Parts: sequence; structure tokens; C-alpha cells
Amino acid sequence: MFAGRRRLSGALGSCDDAIGVAYRRSVCNNSDREAEKEWDYHMNRLHRWLCQSTMWKRALERKLLPWVLEGIDLGDDVLEVGPGPGLTTDFLRTRVARMTAIEVDSRLADSLKRRMGGTNVRVAEGDATDMPFEDESFSAVVSLTMLHHVPSVALQDRLLAEVYRVLRPNGLFAGMDNTWNIAFHLIHLGDTMVVVDPNMFGPRLGAAGFRKVVIDRITGRFRFRALRAG
Repeated sequence: MFAGRRRLSGALGSCDDAIGVAYRRSVCNNSDREAEKEWDYHMNRLHRWLCQSTMWKRALERKLLPWVLEGIDLGDDVLEVGPGPGLTTDFLRTRVARMTAIEVDSRLADSLKRRMGGTNVRVAEGDATDMPFEDESFSAVVSLTMLHHVPSVALQDRLLAEVYRVLRPNGLFAGMDNTWNIAFHLIHLGDTMVVVDPNMFGPRLGAAGFRKVVIDRITGRFRFRALRAG
């Protein structure tokens, strides 16, 4: 199911990187975040604007999403976790028969529902750590630069367990996220940001039940693929 690996060192790692270059001369400390008991999601105004920008859309379509999807088969019914404004949804929905997107931010979810009306995408407003879907519903689940917005490691692990639950046997979980750097930190000032360590993410996926975990790490980012047990 997984075929081919290639480097993507010239691509933007996330929408944050595109604007982060303006702050590379600044210095800040990466402070640890305490685990939060409730989902408390924040994204600053500049970050929201950037994640809807033409610049980010171009980076996704030309480099990042082809890299993430390289050599994998999503099947016929895909769930996207945390689509935000839906630029990734626009790309994915033309490649699958049916698609569902779950978004915790009510404004983004409402906007995406309106925009996806009459398409092959249904949009649900909801918490990905407690999803309103039946067990074994989807052929694949994707997560695209959103895991660091889940406000604690414990909640991230709960999300992984939920992804495992809603996947069909042998279903695929795939995605990408960023590693920490100063620019990435600065773009998240006032945001929820709990960076995922790619060195520990494989064991965390394994603890959730996934098998055949593959993680490819390049400068500033990583992609992952894992299968639910059959």
C-alpha cells in the first residue's frame, strides 16, 4: 500500500512556514504546555488568514499533498480530520468517491458546509477526540497539519484512538505535520500548539493499535502512514 519515498525539502512545511520567514530574526522560547482537560482550540487572526491564502493553496496543490498521498490508496470513503477552511478538502474530494470532514471550529465548519453543498463531501461540526461516527465507517482517515492544534498529548492520543475506531479493518491513516522551529512557534503566538514529536509518534500510533507504521521525516515536517489491524 505504501510505495515510494522522495524528499520535499523545497516545499513549505505548513501554512505557518509561508509567513514565518518574516520572523526568522526573532528569538523566543518554546515553553511546555500543560495538558488541558477540555478541547480549547485557538487560532490567531493572522494564522487564519494565511491558511486560506492563495500562497498556501499553491503549496498544498503543487508539492505538499502530492507528497503526502504518494503511493497510497485512500479507498472509496475518506474522513478528513480538521480541514479548517477546506483547501485540503478541495484537493482530496476530486480523488475519492465520498468524503466526510469533521471540524471543531464552528465558524469554519459552517463556512465549509455552505461551500461543499451539493458535492461529494459532508461536513460535521464536532470534536475529533469523540467523533459522532459508527465504528469501522471509513476506508481512510487523513490529518493534514492539524494534530499540533490538539491541546494536549493526552487528547492527541484520544484522537488517534478515535481514528482507529472509525477506520475499517486494514483502513489507512495518513497525514503530515510540522516539527518545531522558531518561526513555527512565532506564528502560533496566541494559538493552541502542541507539537508532535515524529520520533515518538510511531510508538504512539502503535499504542493506539495501528500496524505497519511508516514515518518519513524531512526538514521542518514529517508525513505518516499506518494501517488498522485487519
